Amino acid sequence: MIIRLTKRNVDAIAPGNRAVIAYDQDLKGFGVRVSTSGHLSWFVEYRPGAGGRRVAKKRMYFGSRQFAPEQARQAAKQMLAAIALGSDPVAKLKEERRTDTFREFAERYLREEAEAKLKPGTVANYRIAIRKHAAPEIGSVKLNQITTSQIAGLHRKIGETKPMTANRVMECISSIFRYAATCNLVPVGHNPTRGIRAYREQRRERFLKSEELGRLGEAIREAETVGIPFTVDIDNPKSKHAPKSGSIRIDSHTVAAFRLLILTGARLREILDLRWQYVDYQRGLLLLPDSKTGRKTIVLNGPALSILRSLDQSGEWVIKSEGEDKPRADLNRPWRTISARAKLPGVRIHDLRHTHASVGAAAGLGLPIIGKLLGHTQASTTMRYAHLDSDPLIKASDLIATRLSAAMGD
Repeated sequence: MIIRLTKRNVDAIAPGNRAVIAYDQDLKGFGVRVSTSGHLSWFVEYRPGAGGRRVAKKRMYFGSRQFAPEQARQAAKQMLAAIALGSDPVAKLKEERRTDTFREFAERYLREEAEAKLKPGTVANYRIAIRKHAAPEIGSVKLNQITTSQIAGLHRKIGETKPMTANRVMECISSIFRYAATCNLVPVGHNPTRGIRAYREQRRERFLKSEELGRLGEAIREAETVGIPFTVDIDNPKSKHAPKSGSIRIDSHTVAAFRLLILTGARLREILDLRWQYVDYQRGLLLLPDSKTGRKTIVLNGPALSILRSLDQSGEWVIKSEGEDKPRADLNRPWRTISARAKLPGVRIHDLRHTHASVGAAAGLGLPIIGKLLGHTQASTTMRYAHLDSDPLIKASDLIATRLSAAMGD
């Protein structure tokens, strides 16, 4: 049926035993469909691409009775004009429906790309960034519909309280979109994190002083022998169920982990993931096949070797969980107990690595040596300890001042 699609004519179309199709007599390709139940749908009908009778027609529905006939006509004109320039709205709609949401593709990225190419620790951090920060905000949005404005808003929201976390979340999202481009889900170069400036990050440097190291050593010895008395937090609603007396003892493997972290300057996972097969007693080395910076060798000094020899060496793992031959997941709980006993509020486990480096720098060992001991691949990483390497500067200053004083006759 070909009629002029006016309000009066459209309202006069009565539902029948089958759907009624009516085409507009003035605008070719514009039409309306009335179902047997009376539901109305506007549409445009076209042949995609170069057109021609050999190309099958497609029909794109775009609204119902909320569109007045003239509104539908204007929308149809715009669509038909775009089609004449090569657009295919039906194909575009199908593609959008096939496109994953951010949450769906993020899981695919972790499974196919991240787990195969990134360090396990990085993958774990990316999972947290997606689950806690990205997915709640943009998880249900189609990947190709996420805008820079949305991502910038997410960055600001996280950055109000956790600027460093906000930067890490942006890095994660950026990696997801780079992989999406390789999967042809978004155009190459399309990345909504582009142009978002990272928050400034202040590297935290905390070095334990001699008296603090003394308190830490005393707390560790107490923890492995008689145990550290625990105190009940009266502000904790669960404290009424806690025992009112007793002490917390820490097993020998956990204590050894803390001592090895201090004595070697190794990273936490390098010690917790240490296998006995990596220990070379003859040369005094830990030969790690993989670490944050790749294959790595850690020097074992005398005290560190003594600690290793004192441990039960049955099983695969050096720092195994209590009663089980598997590595410890973390040291958070025992560290809270020990650091509280040693009165070291705010000190992190990673600060033990900084302390190892600071002692060497203060002793004038030189930054290249310290960088080698810590396994730094970039000299710039070791430069954070430059202000502690004062011995050569003191000698140079004394030499200059002595000569200046002599020249002045002082």
